[in-house]
Amino acid sequence: MFIVWDFGGLWMLFAELPVSRSMPNRIIAFEDPKFMNTLFRAFAAVAVCAFGFLPLANAQDVSNEAWAKTLKTNLAGTLTAATNASIEIVAVKQTPFDGLIEVELSTGERLFTDRKGEYLVTGDLFKAQSDGLVNLSAITRQQNVAEWIAAVPESEMVIFEPANTRATITVFTDVDCAYCRRLHGDLEQNLAQGIRIRYVAYPRGGEASEAYPKMINVWCSDDRNKSLTQAKHGQNLPAQDCVNPVLKHYALGNKIGISGTPAIVLQDGTVIPGYLEPAQLAATVFGQ
Repeated sequence: MFIVWDFGGLWMLFAELPVSRSMPNRIIAFEDPKFMNTLFRAFAAVAVCAFGFLPLANAQDVSNEAWAKTLKTNLAGTLTAATNASIEIVAVKQTPFDGLIEVELSTGERLFTDRKGEYLVTGDLFKAQSDGLVNLSAITRQQNVAEWIAAVPESEMVIFEPANTRATITVFTDVDCAYCRRLHGDLEQNLAQGIRIRYVAYPRGGEASEAYPKMINVWCSDDRNKSLTQAKHGQNLPAQDCVNPVLKHYALGNKIGISGTPAIVLQDGTVIPGYLEPAQLAATVFGQ
């Protein structure tokens, strides 16, 4: 069986096996969070690190099949009406749950639907195994984030290199963010741990934020590393203008689901929101 959690608070249990002789292959909805919390505590040991399953990232892309094209056409009309044509369908995939279709949107979000596209479900898809629950959706998100980050050229980043690199992290940063400045203040300690730090831009609020022109000044400077440090110390930089990736990075952060800074992305695509002290960061990065 698989479980989908609706973020609106409705828990839906999809039973792949008959629930009873009179209720084969039913969908059961639970609105009582206490019930589901009890159920999830019973399976707490699974997390996302379990193995031996088929993750959604390996789900079969069926976008070119006739029924999938019809599904895309039907849902495209719905999405156009609902979002003013701002969201598009990127792919249609058959999940490991027979009959449940995954629809990938241009925003990076995913919906689940039936083959006709009549019903939509938001939330995470879980697989039940003998040793607990596996969050297939979380694994897919993590793999996607790793791929998206890997696609960003390092020439677009501000990189601080340790003497001996043991691991690399990518940090979405805002020069005016207090905890971003605190994380940057730990730079030497983190570099001493062998952590290579790659900064990408995330001015909270986008173009409308006060940090946006400051970050352009950093990314357009001849010495980005020095300018970033100066900006995080509150120093005013000379106004600069050039072709820069600031808004591109900001859009990527939104696609990933980042809403605050700093946001630390590990090499496997794990996203850690917020600041971590050097010892905590090292323990997280190196899996201690």
